Amino acid sequence: MVDTKQTKTIGEHHVASELARRGWAPALTRDGLQRTDILAVLAEGAERRLVEIQVKTARGARMDSTSWPLGSKSQEPSLHDREYFVMVAIPHDLRERPRNFVVPRIHVAAAAWIEHMNWLTHPDAPPGKRNAPVERSRVLLRTFVAYEDRWDLLETDQSRCPVLLPANYRDLAITQRVGLHPDHEWNAGIPESWVRTEHAS
Repeated sequence: MVDTKQTKTIGEHHVASELARRGWAPALTRDGLQRTDILAVLAEGAERRLVEIQVKTARGARMDSTSWPLGSKSQEPSLHDREYFVMVAIPHDLRERPRNFVVPRIHVAAAAWIEHMNWLTHPDAPPGKRNAPVERSRVLLRTFVAYEDRWDLLETDQSRCPVLLPANYRDLAITQRVGLHPDHEWNAGIPESWVRTEHAS
């Protein structure tokens, strides 16, 4: 059985190390700050940019089946424009490197809702077989594949970041069947910066 606390520790220290390599000064919050695992200051340059990062870590033998639980708390609106997630996929094989997906919080909230509601209400779903609430939402690695190693996004306020979610998620976000969480910021308008990426397998 995988030790979930140990997995969390691996992910947070890995992200802190990657941030430091890129000129950020990271500080682990040690569970003392809600929805923020790392506070990081860009130590290079004059701006001294400060960001809040929540780390989600998953371990598995197969990358193509890796997913992260992203329930209600992960879908809450942002408190400010410098909130991000780093999704970490840790392979069991120690010869392989962890994979990192740097995703603005607004994008994570949208993906969690869209992926779950599409699964829940899909026309091909067997009647009465899918009833898990949105609190149990999970998002697959392939949904975030275009965000892999996009550490540069941390230097852009999330409202100005390009949306790199799969192209069909944009279409689902404007449908009545799936839509967006009632409190999501994009209900005021889908970003024009949505890049037409494909849903990788």
